[in-house]
Amino acid sequence: MNSPNLKQIEIPIEGMTCAACATRIEKNLNKLPGVHAAVNLTNEKARINFDDTQTIPEKLINSIEQAGFHVVPQSVQLQINGMTCTTCSDRIKRALNNLPGVTATVNLATERAHASFNPGSTTASELIATIVKEGYSATEITEANRIEEKARRLATYRAELRMFWISAALTLPLMLHMGTIFSGITTELLPRWLQWLLATPIQFWIGMRFYTGAWHALRGGSANMDVLVALGTSMAYFFSVVVTLFALNQHVYFESSAAIITLVLLGKLMETRAKNKTSAAIEKLIGLQPKTARVERDGKIIDVDASTLKINDVFIVRPGENLPVDGIVIEGSSNVNESMLTGESLPLSKNVGAKVYAATMNQQGLLKCRATSVGAHTQLAAIIHLVEEAQGSKAPIQRMADTISGIFVPVVVAISTLTFLLTWWLANDSVLALINAVTVLVIACPCALGLATPTAIMVGVGRGAQVGVLVKNAAALEQAEKIQILIVDKTGTLTEGKPVVTNIVPLGSITEHDLIQISASLEQGSEHPLAKAIIELATNMNIKPQAIYDFTAVTGNGITARIDDAEYMLGAAKFLIDRGTKIDNDRIFTLQAEGKTVIGVAKKFDHAFEVLGYIAIADQLRTTSKQAVKRLQSMGIEVIMLTGDNSATAASIAKQVGIAGYRAEVLPQDKAAEVGRIKESGKFVAMVGDGINDAPALAEANVSFAIGAGSDVAIEAADITLVRNDLMSVVDAISLSHRTLSKVRQNLFFAFIYNVLGIPLAAVGLLNPVIAATAMAMSSVSVVGNSLLLKRWKASS
Repeated sequence: MNSPNLKQIEIPIEGMTCAACATRIEKNLNKLPGVHAAVNLTNEKARINFDDTQTIPEKLINSIEQAGFHVVPQSVQLQINGMTCTTCSDRIKRALNNLPGVTATVNLATERAHASFNPGSTTASELIATIVKEGYSATEITEANRIEEKARRLATYRAELRMFWISAALTLPLMLHMGTIFSGITTELLPRWLQWLLATPIQFWIGMRFYTGAWHALRGGSANMDVLVALGTSMAYFFSVVVTLFALNQHVYFESSAAIITLVLLGKLMETRAKNKTSAAIEKLIGLQPKTARVERDGKIIDVDASTLKINDVFIVRPGENLPVDGIVIEGSSNVNESMLTGESLPLSKNVGAKVYAATMNQQGLLKCRATSVGAHTQLAAIIHLVEEAQGSKAPIQRMADTISGIFVPVVVAISTLTFLLTWWLANDSVLALINAVTVLVIACPCALGLATPTAIMVGVGRGAQVGVLVKNAAALEQAEKIQILIVDKTGTLTEGKPVVTNIVPLGSITEHDLIQISASLEQGSEHPLAKAIIELATNMNIKPQAIYDFTAVTGNGITARIDDAEYMLGAAKFLIDRGTKIDNDRIFTLQAEGKTVIGVAKKFDHAFEVLGYIAIADQLRTTSKQAVKRLQSMGIEVIMLTGDNSATAASIAKQVGIAGYRAEVLPQDKAAEVGRIKESGKFVAMVGDGINDAPALAEANVSFAIGAGSDVAIEAADITLVRNDLMSVVDAISLSHRTLSKVRQNLFFAFIYNVLGIPLAAVGLLNPVIAATAMAMSSVSVVGNSLLLKRWKASS
């Protein structure tokens, strides 16, 4: 295969379990014309050489997926420079999505693009080239170049600031000149040739960015804010040039064109500074991880770059230092502050075997740890990635603003043209018509519309991350505001999720020791929380489980098995009754009325089972559950509890926390169906669960919350992940959603009302161009500033 069209790609593949899988994929690929493939099971990748004139990358991917495997899409984040309004971001998004196999979003507020694509269909370089072709610059964002990008942005800001001061210095004499005219002095303070001289570098040097931006926009078949500024200032400038050259008896408007450019630059500087503050939360998270680590190598303690740490490296953390990577404590004990990840202010005790996380602070003792996750695989990195993804996503509420922004500039140009023609016709004054038309162009601002939603989402998502509320995307944040019914799983949500044995009730001649030994033997190997409670008690009592045979389990009900030659049964009352066992209903009901779960243990004698005794297990209610339910109800949200417990236990728990509606004896596999039935009421339903056992039910709900386990949280489990095991976090998430959406609506109102009022006032001549430019510059700043007020939102716990 020596074809000049020969290309090589590596495709990551999910789903391979053995060598036969790799062989099957390889065989299918090599059947395609011009393809030579080798599949590596170890790194789960296919290296493919192919002739792109005979087989396109899409066919390679189809071949793999037809074999029953999944090709992992690649994604890339790009930093974009040069965007000025939503028209720019929309044009880049359209260009990227026109590439084969690419799905891209572009966020004006963050100045970033996120693109997903199938391996082989394109590359990061091709994506960047597409953006450059549209008239902008772009670089790929990686962990390594974050600092460089921050430095570049700071240098750009400083350069823009210098340009503004130069522009302001040149504009000031022109503004003083305009002031003398407004004061009634008819003699011009500055000769016209000097006004021309001052205005020209502002127009064509400092203002060149607007001409360049307008050219790229028009060449791409669209129009943006640069078009409005370039057109408006050019009309004022060139009219003044004609009046000056031909010594016409007309006023010149060099001060207007210069002031417009200067004020727009000022507005952009203020906007940039404010936008940088919206990403403060993510910057703070990134800055938490220490740059160096103290590691043990060959019996010596040395300082190394934290980025060089590998899995299984042993590192030392002294009191007051932050952990460099995720790990497990192998020596020492201490308290560790994890508030930067969880929002939980109280430090957690860490002993040998405990998990520790990058960026958390060791407070007291010396810890020796073994690295388990490094680099981009730490919990901190996962949280940063999720927050960046959410900040870059679009909320459904933004669609209307995007639609209007798409036609905004052409409509404004049409209004400006109509203003010029009508004013000239009605007032018989071409100069007045020109000034009114320029004012219309200058006051119109599509930027405020484009920034209204993303800036609020950025601040809201970042603020949430600081208190342990991780939002998967902007849509989830918007959906949380609509919740009418919240379904909570009892175990681990309302309760601590750590059941303990409270009562041992042996019957007849059997002892407590024997009853627990039989129970622990039957439950050994089970991951069910109730089983763990029995096994933990047996361990504490130094009771060793016996070997079991013929084991059979009925999920959510009970188990049967043989110990030696005897057959035993363990389970809920209903499980025992269904198998013909007589139970003591009064004794069981008394325990259930106290909110306890009762398990019966029975042994088969002759042809029937007889109860040996009962074990009562209780799961402690969280101290904040009652308060959280009360807060949710005060928000107008109906709370419904799902549990596998019987009605008596469920009623007791529900009463303790103040929940009126509950569903008892719901098996794990039936939770999703129960959520579906509740949704049939037509109300907007949310579900709170542990994100693992409750996955189907979470998926069925309109919006889902996964309560994590401290920092060790599966952040992809639901729409919103709550790092703390506390129902008050759900209250915080819904409160944050309400506050964020309130800011979005305020911003959209400001942006719309500004344009709806400003453009007509400009058209009828009630505003001059300088005032219009000031208003336009401040409109975007006011929207971003209003979004920043979200930083004041505080969690309730």
